[in-house]
Amino acid sequence: MRVKYVLSEVLVGLWRNVTMTIAMIITMAVSLTMLGASGLMYLQVDTMKKFYYDKIEVAIFLKVDVPDEQRVGIEEQLNGDPLVDGVIFESGEDAYNKFKQMFADAPDLVNAVKPEQLPESFRVKLKNPEEYQAVYEKYKDTEGVDEIVDQRRLLDKIFNILSAVQKMGLVAASIMAIAALLLVGNTIQVAAYSKRREVAVMKLVGASNWFIQAPFVLEAVVAGLIGSLIGFGALVLGKVFLLDGSLHDLTDLLTPIEWSRVLLMLPLMAGVGSLVSAITAWVTLRFYLRV
Repeated sequence: MRVKYVLSEVLVGLWRNVTMTIAMIITMAVSLTMLGASGLMYLQVDTMKKFYYDKIEVAIFLKVDVPDEQRVGIEEQLNGDPLVDGVIFESGEDAYNKFKQMFADAPDLVNAVKPEQLPESFRVKLKNPEEYQAVYEKYKDTEGVDEIVDQRRLLDKIFNILSAVQKMGLVAASIMAIAALLLVGNTIQVAAYSKRREVAVMKLVGASNWFIQAPFVLEAVVAGLIGSLIGFGALVLGKVFLLDGSLHDLTDLLTPIEWSRVLLMLPLMAGVGSLVSAITAWVTLRFYLRV
């Protein structure tokens, strides 16, 4: 009987302040959507780092017209280096063929470059990409070496940009969460004020604090759960129509976001939405009702 009463009061309370309830749900949905998107971005950046850092190479470019003896000596030194996992020699002709493939849509640029203008190089895969500096110091003054380029530095710039976007998403989600909390607190206050006489009567007849507070707290929890479902729906739509649709080529380049990770956001968003709403409602009632 008590459970039935509490549930009926929750439904009545949500409908009584329907405009504020809708505003609370929408604000909660927006903040939880940003939270879920930030969570996906955080997981994806870590996945991208592991994926690309395992594939990066150090490019050791040789000087033009380097003697064969020097080139062979450098290759032997690299093959015997304990820091090196593998070495691939790329001739000027190989570099030119790659250049033609990369800029196939710009024939004028391709025609302006000759194979002899592109330097020979060694593509070196390190056992530990973190040890690039040691390899750089070891080979930078080697006779015949012109330049050493670490692909990791280029990737770090990209990941720094993605990390900045991730932080901006978290900040925006935090701001929206504060707005949602204020709306939750305000809605609970209005609901408690509209039922102040009923609350006073229940206190006089000896109703427990839990029994008085439960309908208000559950109102906030239901609103938080509905907001989390709407937010999760927005993530699913974003995955279907953006990431798997118009931005499909970009997500393939940056590693695709798996559905398992999108689904992982549902319990996270639902848990955060309901828990934060419940705590906010409970704290508000403690100060407002003094029970």
